Amino acid sequence: MYPVLTLVRGKEANVIHRHPWIFSGALATKPDALHDGAIVRVADERGRILGTGTWSRRSSIAVRIFEFGEAELDRSWFARRFAEADDRRRLLGFGPDSPTTGYRVAFGEADGLPGIVVDRFGDVLTLQLSTAGTEMLREAILNALGEVFPGAVIVERSDMPSRREEGLEPRSEVARGQLAEPVPFLEYGLKFLADPLTGQKTGFYLDQRDLRVAIRGLAADRDVLNLFSYTGAAGVAALAGGASQVLNVDSSAPALDRCREHAALNGFSADRMATAEADVFQFLGDERAERYGMVLLDPPAVIKSQKDAEEGRKAYHFLNRAALRLVEDGGIFVTSSCSRHLPEEDLAFTLRRASVQAGVRLDLLGAVRQAADHPLSVYFPESFYLKSFICRVRR
Repeated sequence: MYPVLTLVRGKEANVIHRHPWIFSGALATKPDALHDGAIVRVADERGRILGTGTWSRRSSIAVRIFEFGEAELDRSWFARRFAEADDRRRLLGFGPDSPTTGYRVAFGEADGLPGIVVDRFGDVLTLQLSTAGTEMLREAILNALGEVFPGAVIVERSDMPSRREEGLEPRSEVARGQLAEPVPFLEYGLKFLADPLTGQKTGFYLDQRDLRVAIRGLAADRDVLNLFSYTGAAGVAALAGGASQVLNVDSSAPALDRCREHAALNGFSADRMATAEADVFQFLGDERAERYGMVLLDPPAVIKSQKDAEEGRKAYHFLNRAALRLVEDGGIFVTSSCSRHLPEEDLAFTLRRASVQAGVRLDLLGAVRQAADHPLSVYFPESFYLKSFICRVRR
C-alpha cells in the first residue's frame, strides 16, 4: 500500500474539514526517498489515515488530497470521479444533446481532482495536467476518460507555466483519436468554434458563459466596444441580444479573423461585427471622442502571482478608468478580472476610484462570477477566481 506521511500535531484540521492542500510545514517528517508525484497516505499523530493524495517535493503544497480516507488511485477510481463530475454538469443542463455542448467537465480541486482540468467541445475533450502527481497518473487518467466518454478525441494541453514549477515540460498533443480543428459546439444555442490544440488555454473561454448571457440581455440597440475580445464570443452574445454593431479590439489577428467567422456562423452580417487589431492599452491611451452604449472589458490575468499585485492593480485601474470614459450617459459598462490574486472587493475598490477619476457615477446592475461548470467549492475557497461587475454609467 502507499507510504504514510504523518502530520504535525494540531495540523490535521484542514484535512478533516476537506481542504485538499497540505503544505510542507504541516508534515512531521519529510520523506527523502519518495519521488515527485508518488501516491501517499496522510495520517494524524495517532496513525489514523485522513486522506490519499500525491506528493511533491518542489511545491510548497506538499500533498494534494484526492480522497479523504483510504483509496486506490487507479483507472476505475478516476472513471468514477469523472462520471460524477459530468453528471453534475448534466444537472446544470449541459451535455451532447443540449443547447450547450461546450462545458467544463472537471475543475481540479473543486471536483476532487487536484491538478486536472477537462473541457468538452462536442466529441472532443481537452485535458490539462499541472502537477507531478497527475503526470505520474497520466495513463490511468486517459484510460478513465476513454471509459466515461467512449469515442471522444482527447487533446492534452498541459502547457501551462505551473508545470515548470513542478519540474515538468509542457505537452500539447492529440492523446487519443484524430482531431480536426476547429471544433464546433453550442452555447445556449449560439454556434462557436474551439481550437483545442492551438487556441488559448483549452481552446475557448467557457468560464464567461453566464456573463455572456447577461450581456445578451442588455445589448439591444447599443453600439458595443468589446476590449480584449479574443474570438468575439461576447460580441456574438451582444449581437444575439440586438446590438446595433460590435467593435472587437484585440492584438491577435487570428483571433479577430475568428470573430468574423463566429458572426457569420450565427447569421450576423460582417458590417455588424467590426474588428480592430491593436494593443488595448495603447488603444485606450489614445484620445478618443466616440462613446459607446456598451463597453466590455475582459483583460487576461494581469496579476499572475502575489509579487505582481502592485503593478497589476495599477494596470486594472488604468484600464477601467480609460474604458469608462468611452461609455455614453446611460450606457452599460461590464468589467471583469480573472486574477485570483485580485479579490472581488479589490476590483470593486478599483472600479470606485476609476469612476470618480473618469467623472462618472455607476449604478451596479449585477455581479457575475465564473460559470457553474467551474464550480466554487465550500471546501476550497481558492476555486473562486473570476469576477465581473455590470454597471449603468451616469454622467
